[in-house]
Amino acid sequence: MLDGCAFIQYPKIAMKLFIAEKPSLGRAIADVLPRPQKKEDGYIRVSNGDCITWCIGHLLEQAEPEAYDPSYKKWRLEDLPIIPLQWQLVPKKKTRKQLAVIKKLIKQAEQLVHVGDPDREGQLLVDQVIEYAGVPGDKRDNIQRCLINDLNPDAVQRALQQLKLNKDFSALSTSALARSRADWLYGINMTRAYTLQGRKVGYDGLLSVGRVQTPVLGLVVRRDREIEAFVSKPYFEVLAHLRTTRKESFSAKWQPSEACTPYMDEEGRVLNRRLAENVVGRIADKPAHVVSVERKKRKQSPPLPYNLSSLQIDAARIFGMHAKLVLDTCQALYERHKLVTYPRSDCRYLPNGHLKEASAVIDAINHNCDMAEPSDGIRALKSSIGDADAGRKSKAWNDKKIQAHHAIIPTRKKCDLSKLSKTERQLYELIARQYLCQFFPVHEYTDSRAEIIIAGGLFVASARQPLSLGWKVLFQAGVEDQPSGEQREWPALKKGENLHCLKGELLEKHTHAPAYFTDATLLAAMTGISRYVTDPEVRRILKETDGLGTEATRAGILELLFKRGFLVREGRGKAKQIKSTAAGRGLIQVLPETATTPDMTSHWELELDGISSQKISYAHFMDPLTATLHVLIQQSKVTLPSELKGITAPKYAKEHRKYGNKKANKKQLE
Repeated sequence: MLDGCAFIQYPKIAMKLFIAEKPSLGRAIADVLPRPQKKEDGYIRVSNGDCITWCIGHLLEQAEPEAYDPSYKKWRLEDLPIIPLQWQLVPKKKTRKQLAVIKKLIKQAEQLVHVGDPDREGQLLVDQVIEYAGVPGDKRDNIQRCLINDLNPDAVQRALQQLKLNKDFSALSTSALARSRADWLYGINMTRAYTLQGRKVGYDGLLSVGRVQTPVLGLVVRRDREIEAFVSKPYFEVLAHLRTTRKESFSAKWQPSEACTPYMDEEGRVLNRRLAENVVGRIADKPAHVVSVERKKRKQSPPLPYNLSSLQIDAARIFGMHAKLVLDTCQALYERHKLVTYPRSDCRYLPNGHLKEASAVIDAINHNCDMAEPSDGIRALKSSIGDADAGRKSKAWNDKKIQAHHAIIPTRKKCDLSKLSKTERQLYELIARQYLCQFFPVHEYTDSRAEIIIAGGLFVASARQPLSLGWKVLFQAGVEDQPSGEQREWPALKKGENLHCLKGELLEKHTHAPAYFTDATLLAAMTGISRYVTDPEVRRILKETDGLGTEATRAGILELLFKRGFLVREGRGKAKQIKSTAAGRGLIQVLPETATTPDMTSHWELELDGISSQKISYAHFMDPLTATLHVLIQQSKVTLPSELKGITAPKYAKEHRKYGNKKANKKQLE
C-alpha cells in the first residue's frame, strides 16, 4: 500500500530512475524502497527522491511500410521486397502518454536502472525507450541493469543489491533487435506476396507467412498427409510360455534371425504369418536353455524443474490446457499472487545460491497445501512433503546452466490456495511437485534380461523391478508404466539353467499410423525441433539448443494459427486432435519448402544466439537474410496458389480483406 503524502517536500538531490517492463514489476520495486511514497501519474516517487516508472509492454513498434514510402500503403507485387534503409520506431497510440512520462523522467534523472524482464525481449524493450529518449553517451554508459525473477520483497531486495552495468547486456539487445527486424522483413514481404497471389485465384483472405508460424503449420500438414496416406499392415510376434523346475511361469519373446530378413520390414517386424506359425509349432512342449542372464541396478534422477515449454506440455497432457492458458495463468501466479518465479523462462536449472532458501520454500508449499481444497495432487504432496530433505542437492542446482533467468519454481509466499482459480491451483501443484522432487532420493530399479534358446531359436525375457520409489512417491501413478514387453515379476534365472516351453503363442498385430498432433505433442515438437530438421549439420547442433519460437511466443503462435483458420481442434476430452484445414494445406502447398520446414528458422535462432554471445555480428545475420528474401519474393511472383481456388477464407482472415490496413500488417511477423 502506497502512502498518500502530497504534503512532503522532497529534497533536491540526484534522482535515480528505475524503468520497469510493466506496472506490476514497478510496484514490486516500490514495495522495497524507502517510505513514505507518492503515486504520481505513471510513476511512483519515494522519500529519497528516487522514482520508479514502467513500460506497458512494448511502448514502441516497428513502423509500417507506408512510413518509409506512402505508396506502400497499397499492397502491390512490384513494390516487393520492401527493405528499409533506415529503420524507424514509432510510439504505440495506446501508450503514448506513458512514453512521454518516461522521457520526461529520464531527462530529470542522473542515474538510470534498466529493470526489463530477464530475457532477450525484456532487454530490448527498455533499451529502445532509452534510445528513443536520446540519453547522452556518458549517462548511457553508466546505466545499471537489475535482473528480477521473483516479485516477492526479499527476492526484489536482493536483485537491487546485485546491479550490473547495462552495457554488458548490449549483445542480448542486439540479438532481439535483429530478430525483430528479420521477422518484419520476412513476414511483411512474404505475407503481402502470397496474399496478393491468392487474390488472383479467388482466395479472399490473408495468407500470413512467418518464419515460425509457417513451419509449425508445415509440421501439422505433413503429419496429416502421412496419416491419410498410411496403409496398415499386419505383423506377427511369437511368445514362448516357459516354466522353471521350481514351477515358476514367465514368457519370452522370439528374436528373428538374419535368415528371416526377407520376411521382415525395415523396423524388424515379421510380416509373414506362416513363418511365425512355424516357430509356434516348433517350440511347443520343447526343452529350453538359459544362455545368458544380465541384471543391472539403475538409478533415475528426478525430472528437472519446469521451464515454460515443459510446463505447457505437462499441463496439456494432464489437464488438457492450451499453451496460451498456461502462459496467462502462470503470469497471474507470478504477478498477482507472487507464488511462482518468472514464468517465461527457457531454463530448467537453479542457481546454487538459491539452495539456502529451500527450507523456506518447502515450508511455504506445505502451508499452502494445508489451506487448499483436497485434490489428488494436493494429497500426494501432503503425504510426502515431510520426507523432503532441504539439504539434498540434485543436478538442477548448476550455476553454469544459468543465464538471465532460472527455472520456474514456487516462492516463499504463503497464501490460501482455495482462493485461486482451478487452473491456478493446478499449475501451482505441478510447479510445486516438480520443485519438491529435487529433495527426494533417486528412483532405483533393476533391469533384467535373459536370453533363452528353444529349438534353435533365440528368445528374450526382460523385466523391470522397482527397488526404491524415491522421488516417484510424489506422483499419483507411483512407479512408471512398464516399457513394452517387460514384466514386473520375474523368476531368479541363472545362466545354464534348463527350462521347459509349455507352448508358443502367435500374436497378430497391426502397424499404426502416426498420431495426430495434440497441444502437448505439438509443443513438444516445437521445443524438440531437431527431429524435424533435414539439414544434418543444423540437426546435430540443435540437439542441445533447439526450439521453434521462444518460450514467450509459442503459445501466441499456435493460437494465431487457429484464429486464422489454418488449424482446428477436433475431438473430445483433454487431448483434442490438431488438424490442418484446406486453407492451411493450400498455403503450405504453394510455398517453397524452405518456408515450410524448420531448418531456416532453426538456423536463425542459432545465429541470434551467436549474436547474444558475441560470436557473430548483426550484419553477419542480416545481410544474407535480405539476399535470400529477394530470391523468395521472385519465386512468389511466378507461383499461383491454385490449391486455394474455391476455398472460402475463414472469418478471421476475411477481417483483413483490406490489405492496406494497419491491423493486417502487424499480424504476420513471426
